[in-house]
Amino acid sequence: MSKFNIHNLETAPEASKGLLEQSLKSNGMIPGLHGVLAESPELFEAYQTLHKLFTQSSFNAEELTVVWQSINVEHECHYCVPAHTGIAHMMKVNPALTEALRNGEQLTTEKLQVLQDTTLEIVRERGHLSEEQKEKFFAAGYENRHLLEIILGLSQKVISNYTNHLAKTPVDKAFEKFAWKKNTIKA
Repeated sequence: MSKFNIHNLETAPEASKGLLEQSLKSNGMIPGLHGVLAESPELFEAYQTLHKLFTQSSFNAEELTVVWQSINVEHECHYCVPAHTGIAHMMKVNPALTEALRNGEQLTTEKLQVLQDTTLEIVRERGHLSEEQKEKFFAAGYENRHLLEIILGLSQKVISNYTNHLAKTPVDKAFEKFAWKKNTIKA
């Protein structure tokens, strides 16, 4: 059985070293996910590019968090849920929203709830969205651009969530306090 390496600046393929240096500079550490992604310089670059583009989209910090965490929880990513909890704290996102996302509870505003419902339907229905959900989405003030930006966020999350499933990436020390397991008890 082959195990995944969590690369550092010494062990990474040459083409990934610049990306790892950039990660170290941006984060003050090399997140485990980045160390795993370094095995494939192309995938690592794709992930970094998608992340940059999604954070530059028209979504604000709370909306970015809703899209990211809704997908992370739906995909049951043991690594990304804690990481994005920490990131949400750094982005000054309302902690009540972060906890609701982690625990599958009602979100803090109707607009954010509609964003989550739309994101989850896109994920679960593999890009299909009911006319009823589209109407709710547009009535909440969102536009076609936002639907496309959800797909951008989903693209980033597929890379990270699926990589973490395959590699069983350990949660970084900085995010261990936000450890997460899917709540299997339904009300």
